[in-house]
Amino acid sequence: MAKLTKDDIIKAVGEMSVLELSEVVKALEEKFGVSAVAMQAPASAGGAAASDAGAEPKEEQTVFNVVIANSGANKIAVIKALRELVPTLGLKEAKDLVDAAPKEAMTQVNKKTAEEAKTKLTAAGATVELK
Repeated sequence: MAKLTKDDIIKAVGEMSVLELSEVVKALEEKFGVSAVAMQAPASAGGAAASDAGAEPKEEQTVFNVVIANSGANKIAVIKALRELVPTLGLKEAKDLVDAAPKEAMTQVNKKTAEEAKTKLTAAGATVELK
């Protein structure tokens, strides 16, 4: 029998179905007396280990609300930036929203959109929070 290389094994695994892979994993676990369960990374020493002890892993937030906390001194620039971000807002609605700060400007947006909005509104002079 010819010796299989690592590349041969990877190629063979890539051609298997999920069911076949599951059977291979079970066979390897039985043959070598191991478990395919992923190991957790060891906790770092110091304060981080103490604060993370017993805590469940935190799920990363994927949906954000963009809140204008303070419109700043240049409200006109903030209104323009807001209308650029939310084209459905009329001039009066945008002005009212900026004047009513702290106020939610965008709701349920993805991380990329929220970061872009924060960057534009901050550049215009507003104080922005992502929640």
